[in-house]
Amino acid sequence: MRVLLAIAAKDLRQRLRDRSAWVIVFLAPVLISGLMAMAFSDNSEFRAEIGVVDLDRGAAADGLTEVLKSPELSATVRVHSYGDEAAARRAVDAGRAHAAIVVPEGFTEALSGGPAQPVTVLDSVDFGLQAQLARAVTESYVAQVNADRLSVATAVAAGVPHQDVPELAAKAALLRLPEQVRAQGLADDPLKVISYFGPSMGMFFVLFCVGFGARGYFIEQQQGTLDRIAAAPVGRGALLLGKSLSTFVYSLAGLVTVALVSWLAFGARWADPVGVAALSVGMAVAVVCLTAFVIAIARTERQAEGLASIVVFALVLLGGNFVFASGTSLMRRLTLFTPNGWALRGFTDLGTGVRGWAAVGAPLLGIAAFSAAVAAVTALLLRLRRPA
Repeated sequence: MRVLLAIAAKDLRQRLRDRSAWVIVFLAPVLISGLMAMAFSDNSEFRAEIGVVDLDRGAAADGLTEVLKSPELSATVRVHSYGDEAAARRAVDAGRAHAAIVVPEGFTEALSGGPAQPVTVLDSVDFGLQAQLARAVTESYVAQVNADRLSVATAVAAGVPHQDVPELAAKAALLRLPEQVRAQGLADDPLKVISYFGPSMGMFFVLFCVGFGARGYFIEQQQGTLDRIAAAPVGRGALLLGKSLSTFVYSLAGLVTVALVSWLAFGARWADPVGVAALSVGMAVAVVCLTAFVIAIARTERQAEGLASIVVFALVLLGGNFVFASGTSLMRRLTLFTPNGWALRGFTDLGTGVRGWAAVGAPLLGIAAFSAAVAAVTALLLRLRRPA
């Protein structure tokens, strides 16, 4: 153990003497994550300017307006009234309203057993989220109205006198659809930009430790340092473990530093600090495995640098370190083949309020599977190279 620690301490001292290592692993990720957070952050609250065209003038139409003005939506939705559909369309096109809901004539009358009257939502490509909100509220309310209408129609078909229909319609309007439960993967807390790009940039630059470690190995091999260590009463296993330990400590220190600075200086928030530590440890282990993999394939220092660059940029592009990898199903699947993609998924969950194993369980297993696969391939390559 003493020899292992001595080898690790020697490698760490060499790296800490390299100013470029300080800049790449500690300073650059903090500065770039802060700049990206300021560039992409939007401090304005989400607001939806929703127009309503009431051509019905009935109780059911008034109910939809009341829903839009309810306390649950008061902080998000502002309602504007328009006299006709053309006026609402002009307001949406001009951006004065983000979307508009047109309630047709006869909407309330349909509750007495008449035919259903479709409600139209006017939207704009410039305000997609607001249009989705207006459409979701409208569809939910119309579904309730249709349920009321069908209940009255069923009662009439069963023989209820026509003079009782208004009373039935009034009672049906008080009914509510049964609650529907749908599983959600994330909590309701909004994800801050720095909570994503802080660890993202930290992982991006820490992956450069793969190149540092591999290049250092071949430099020591050329200088004869490895031969002198091997001539001492030190096993090759202790030598490899010592170098792996130094890479692990250096990588973990970089990730922890970025996380702390993002939290203290830029206001990053994660629901579970233990989860942040676990993901950082997992990524540090992945960096160790990738370093050994590059050393096992490369033959020279130049080859190690080139291969390490290819590995690093392939991982960060597939893993979503520069952009949220959630645009297409293909990108989401590709992230599952990268340890940084799994780690960012865990940080995203932690940043939206998910705690414990629910947030980091799957990412840690994904990182472990990746590291194990890389370690197995590395061991096979080293065994094949040994006779040569």
